[in-house]
Amino acid sequence: MSSQEIPEENLPAEQEAAHGAVEVAEDPFADPGLPAHKPRIQDIDERAAKRSERAVALMFTLSMLATVGFIASYVIFPVDKIVYIWPFGHVSALNFSLGLTLGVALFTIGAGAVHWARTLMSDVEVADDRHAIEATPEVKAKVLADFAAGAEESAFGRRKLIRNTMFGALALVPLSGVVLLRDLGPLPEKKLRNTMWAKGKQLINMNTMEPLRPEDVAVGSLTFAMPEGLEESAHDFQNQIAKAALMIIRIEPDNIKDKREREWAHEGIVAFSKICTHVGCPISLYEQQTHHVLCPCHQSTFDLSDGARVIFGPAGHALPQLRIGVNSEGNLEALGDFEEPVGPAFWERG
Repeated sequence: MSSQEIPEENLPAEQEAAHGAVEVAEDPFADPGLPAHKPRIQDIDERAAKRSERAVALMFTLSMLATVGFIASYVIFPVDKIVYIWPFGHVSALNFSLGLTLGVALFTIGAGAVHWARTLMSDVEVADDRHAIEATPEVKAKVLADFAAGAEESAFGRRKLIRNTMFGALALVPLSGVVLLRDLGPLPEKKLRNTMWAKGKQLINMNTMEPLRPEDVAVGSLTFAMPEGLEESAHDFQNQIAKAALMIIRIEPDNIKDKREREWAHEGIVAFSKICTHVGCPISLYEQQTHHVLCPCHQSTFDLSDGARVIFGPAGHALPQLRIGVNSEGNLEALGDFEEPVGPAFWERG
């Protein structure tokens, strides 16, 4: 059909005239813009803002209290204390308290910051065009201005209660990390300087587990002893015997060269530490004629007739001597603790 045969009302021009201009489709990528800002109750009601401020400050304060509780847990709960807590069952009191208090301290800081941002900081959305990575002086100035505006909108300067409690919470939380250094090992205190020996403690024969009597120690013999009250079944037996083990030797008093050794002995019976002052090996090789004892590890040799001084080997110090006597029952007893620290590597540190 030719154009002459098409009715006029069906021609495009006629249709445009009849119905107006043709509608142009909308751009699907057009910027829709930002929705109108709706103020929050805290923006229009200062009492609501104060309530939010107090809520945030409360959470920061709880964080401070939890941090103090974390530190106090180290002092209050012993490592081996087990308690029953439903629904967890039997747990370590120390581990549970540390986890609970540290979790509360960190959670309340985060929760307080989120609540602060959602209720008191400005929530006005701002659109900005993309710009080059390299900032121009104008952009830098704008960033600084935006930062200043953000600081002003956050009410950080006006809300002093929030600011001060936040600073307190952030200042105390790092103390938890300092306290964790406690787990590097037990505090030495005076443990290296003292042993279980004390005045009145009987010398117990480590072979018979009976109190030693002077007649039990023959001239030229070597006997090992430990303090009364120390049991092999005790959980700290190895730690205690490593410091308190004794060598008991009987020497003719005229053969003792050192004056203090003779005074601290009983009828020629002398008591020296069994722990070598080189690397802590137990000494057990005794030569009757010379009164020398030899450490089997590195051949350090000590003269027990002359204050147990070192006469050969790498040991740097004499063996400590224990002053002994006899009690009313006729048993050998200590008259005090060692006056020098027992064992190796302590002299230079302590």
